[in-house]
Amino acid sequence: MADKEIRIYWAADSTVQTNDITTYPQTGIGQVFSMYTKSNVRVVNHAKNGRSTKSFIDEGRLKAIDEVIGEGDYLFIQFGHNDEKKEDPTRYTEPFSTYIENLETYIGVARSHGAYPVLITPLERRCFVDDKHLGVGAHSEYVTAMKQAAEKNNVPLVDLYSMSRVELEKTGEPASRKWYMYFEENLYKNYPEGKQDNTHLRYEGAVMYAGLIAKGLGELGGRYRDLLIDELESAVE
Repeated sequence: MADKEIRIYWAADSTVQTNDITTYPQTGIGQVFSMYTKSNVRVVNHAKNGRSTKSFIDEGRLKAIDEVIGEGDYLFIQFGHNDEKKEDPTRYTEPFSTYIENLETYIGVARSHGAYPVLITPLERRCFVDDKHLGVGAHSEYVTAMKQAAEKNNVPLVDLYSMSRVELEKTGEPASRKWYMYFEENLYKNYPEGKQDNTHLRYEGAVMYAGLIAKGLGELGGRYRDLLIDELESAVE
């Protein structure tokens, strides 16, 4: 008998979203994550460009997940880039109050259906101050807040933020451009963000960062490791 299908629902922003030709060659982590999962695991990617924990809820996107997620499924929750936009009240959240409260709403949706929530800290931007070192960046308070939410609610966490900073500094400024939508000239007229984009990913970056999330899940062990292909260790070395 075939293994039962397990679904990973992903609530997140543009770093995770599934792209089409209008934003080519931008690629989201959720778009490629199935490269790391077993054949009976299906990624249902609800991530959308520009969304925060607040706007994702306000637009009914979490409700859409609530209506279909089931027992034994997973809800991956990955926000931060847009929660920090103080200039936009439709998206902004305070890291240690409304951001945590919103994360707890997502956690509650998953658990109310017998599904498993996983918190994933936001991907770092290419915020280099020289060829080998990153600046502070804008995510740090949200990363701390997400870790507090994980501990308070006994939810597993994958610290993509810290892992991505390690990879960026190890690789350096010039070589890491290939992971992001950063180009010496604007080759893609359909892409609205401009040529030197240090936030959104190309295919190579999406695959690499998806591998870091897979590595984090593997380190959690148990049911989280069981989502992944058996060859994971050799694939992400």
